Amino acid sequence: MAKSIRPLNDRILVQRIEAEQKTAGGILIPDNAKEKPAEGKVLAVGSGKILEDGSRRALEVKVGDRILFGKWSGTEVKIDGVEQLLLKEEEVLAIMEN
Repeated sequence: MAKSIRPLNDRILVQRIEAEQKTAGGILIPDNAKEKPAEGKVLAVGSGKILEDGSRRALEVKVGDRILFGKWSGTEVKIDGVEQLLLKEEEVLAIMEN
């Protein structure tokens, strides 16, 4: 049975999108030489950031968005054997648009 995860507050759950396995010239990149991808797909979002006055600000990112984030951002978690990433919204650098 798959687990259902709901991030709290301004956190989001992200699945990394793997980078190309080849260079532009067609050279294959071995696994140990690849960097962690800094691009991902948003799987779940929290209910929003709690402001100083107690109100809640909705997140700009939504489920299904493709985002860019810092290489060392977030906390890696393994859910049902799949590595995913929990980030705060402030760690998101950009939302990729079509």
